[in-house]
Amino acid sequence: MDKERPARITPAFPERRWLLPSALIAQLDPSPDDEDHEPSGRRSPRSRRSRRTARDWTVDFSCFLIAVVIGLLSADALENEPHLPHAMEVADQVIGALACAAVWLRRRWPVALAVAMLPIGFLSVTSSGTALVSLFTVAVHRPFRYVAWVAGAHIVLQPVFYRVRPDPELPYLGVVFFGILLAAAVAGWGMLARSQRQLMLSLRDRARRAETEARLRAEQAQRLAREAIAREMHDVLAHRLTLLSVHAGALEFRPDASREDVARAAGVVRESAHDALQDLREIIGVLRAAEPDDAGRPQPTLAALDALVAECREAGMEVALAGHVTDPAAVPASVGRTAYRIAQEALTNARKHAPGTAVTVSVTGAPGDGLAMSVRNAPPEAEAPDVPGSGQGLIGLTERATLAGGTLDHGPTPEGGFEVRARLPWG
Repeated sequence: MDKERPARITPAFPERRWLLPSALIAQLDPSPDDEDHEPSGRRSPRSRRSRRTARDWTVDFSCFLIAVVIGLLSADALENEPHLPHAMEVADQVIGALACAAVWLRRRWPVALAVAMLPIGFLSVTSSGTALVSLFTVAVHRPFRYVAWVAGAHIVLQPVFYRVRPDPELPYLGVVFFGILLAAAVAGWGMLARSQRQLMLSLRDRARRAETEARLRAEQAQRLAREAIAREMHDVLAHRLTLLSVHAGALEFRPDASREDVARAAGVVRESAHDALQDLREIIGVLRAAEPDDAGRPQPTLAALDALVAECREAGMEVALAGHVTDPAAVPASVGRTAYRIAQEALTNARKHAPGTAVTVSVTGAPGDGLAMSVRNAPPEAEAPDVPGSGQGLIGLTERATLAGGTLDHGPTPEGGFEVRARLPWG
């Protein structure tokens, strides 16, 4: 069975690729041919070489013409050299013609061609055009260290070349200076072209990284939103469903209960199920409408703690509110909501893991001192059954308290009970 091929990248320049160099296109948008590999995992020779574009053919032909024109001009100057044998003149032109033909190999072996032109330049004046073209090619396609060696060799050999084959019409120092200046200009022109290509590649790479980072940020924000909704669903529904489970279990295991107890338990079951459905409907509504968390019914704050304690007492729990804040409305909404959720989750855990025990809720604090609260339950009379998902609520409470700028710790008490302690900022 053929392996599924990865998705191909859409070309960045689908209509103007012929205007760009093939080497630049291969780095900007790898072609489908680059996906063909040998069985060993290495790229095949065919996939390593990029096909020339129309621009490449135009540039190569222009470089060939430049080498030919400079070679022809140099051939005319051969007649002015004294003491030059005719055979040497013919060999010079033949070598120059072969050097011009070698211009078409400059893309495949740029450094080799430039190095080979150094000794050939002493034998053939007509190959000087090819030497300049090869130097330009190295500056465009290779890093600076190659350019420095090749251009430095050209510059160092200029005085030696004109000492061996002097120009009869120009002074020695002037022609050496002109040769050095021409080699430096050609190398600088090539490095400028390479820097422009590198700039384009860096901009393209930066754009791709920005797209990737934006996608990752969106995915992270989506994941955080889902985690926040999951925590909210746990905090809201765990309390309601625990009440429902406790009273449904009482109805199941106490068939001889009085009519009043059955009616009261059934009322608690109905109200808990109704509230759970209402909270679930609001959370699903936030998901569908993409509304903020504060939309819909107001979230409970510290002022609703008395109602929470009263609800637990109606469900049969023995809850004592040992301390309280004088003005709960003065507590910041975010801090009060966090304190309410901590108390709600701690009461739910006490009901699940220590049923029938007394629970003490204490909340104290003032502006500037912070808000301190604790929920402590007595040791259970019997071993409670294991509840699936135990411990996840405490992890969520710790994260909620940390996000609010406070701390939360929990653990067994010396008497054998359990206590949840939290401290939240109240500026």
